[in-house]
Amino acid sequence: MAPGVRSSHLEFTSNEVTGAIGDSITVLPLVVALALVTSISLPHVLVAFGVFQIVWGLRYGLPISVEPMKALAALAIAGAMTYGELALAGLLLGVVLLAIGVTGTLASVERWIGEPVIRGVQFAVGLLLLETGVHLALEDVVFAGVGVAIVATAVVLGYRRSSALVVLIVGLGVALVVAGVPSPRWPGPPPVPPLGQSVSRAAVDGAFAQLAMTIGNAALATSLLVADLFDETVSPDELATSMGATNLLAIPAGGIPMCHGCDGVAGKYTFGARSGGANVILGGFYLGAAVFASATLLEAFPLAILGVLLVVVAVTLGSSVRQSEHLPLSVGIGLLALATNIGLAFVVGIVVHLAYRRISSER
Repeated sequence: MAPGVRSSHLEFTSNEVTGAIGDSITVLPLVVALALVTSISLPHVLVAFGVFQIVWGLRYGLPISVEPMKALAALAIAGAMTYGELALAGLLLGVVLLAIGVTGTLASVERWIGEPVIRGVQFAVGLLLLETGVHLALEDVVFAGVGVAIVATAVVLGYRRSSALVVLIVGLGVALVVAGVPSPRWPGPPPVPPLGQSVSRAAVDGAFAQLAMTIGNAALATSLLVADLFDETVSPDELATSMGATNLLAIPAGGIPMCHGCDGVAGKYTFGARSGGANVILGGFYLGAAVFASATLLEAFPLAILGVLLVVVAVTLGSSVRQSEHLPLSVGIGLLALATNIGLAFVVGIVVHLAYRRISSER
């Protein structure tokens, strides 16, 4: 099928509703975690996710995912980045992705990075989330135990992918009991991140590391998966362009760095989505949730259950390292990132991978 041609259409069946859940499994835990430990505005973030779920669902006619940029989210949750640095890194990536997509140079960039390096960055992000999750879980072992029991039950019953969402719902239930149901209120003016004070190594390192994941997981892998599952052509450069535009528009409106992702597409497909209708449904849910999100509700959310959520997300994300074409290199990048920072590990990984590939080709 020629690029730009879409045979899919919008459907609003029960399968599209359950499919919408598949993309929220990693989105909501990370967004709630960011809202609890940083100064982002949850209502504005939910509005941004809602709007762009709908926009890309209508644009592509396919269940394209819209999710947080996980490397940046993990760094912010772990306290390695401020809200201003998170926003600045997202804007930098928006410019870079838009330029890459418009000029059609994504394939050339990807060849320099290499699949083992991308897997290594994913593993590093998983390790960072795991460390933060365990720390939070230990703050209240009772609530953490409840979260672990829920996850274990979900796994035994065959609903492993839904376990994080179930834990989130239980945590939200606890918060509602403690704080009560908030009155509906549409978000006001978005917060203004201090970009001028956020020019730092952390912002640049975070953007640099996230670029590897975005190119590999959100553009190249997503394009391939869409072709496999839906027999549709959505080029990696087209996805890069849409992600660049998303961040340049969403972040000034109070959103966080966002991307597409093959895991979100797979989640929607696994739960039944076959069209952009799942995006429209999920976008409507996010917009509705934004009306009820409040600081009081967030303050009542049990952090220990949040820790369990992050552990589940970390294991899901980090386990992808097993698919690496060069497992020792990918694991080494993750461990180096944990000991130093993701930016340094990313650069070292690229150098080692290129050297290994050259040596192998000369044999």
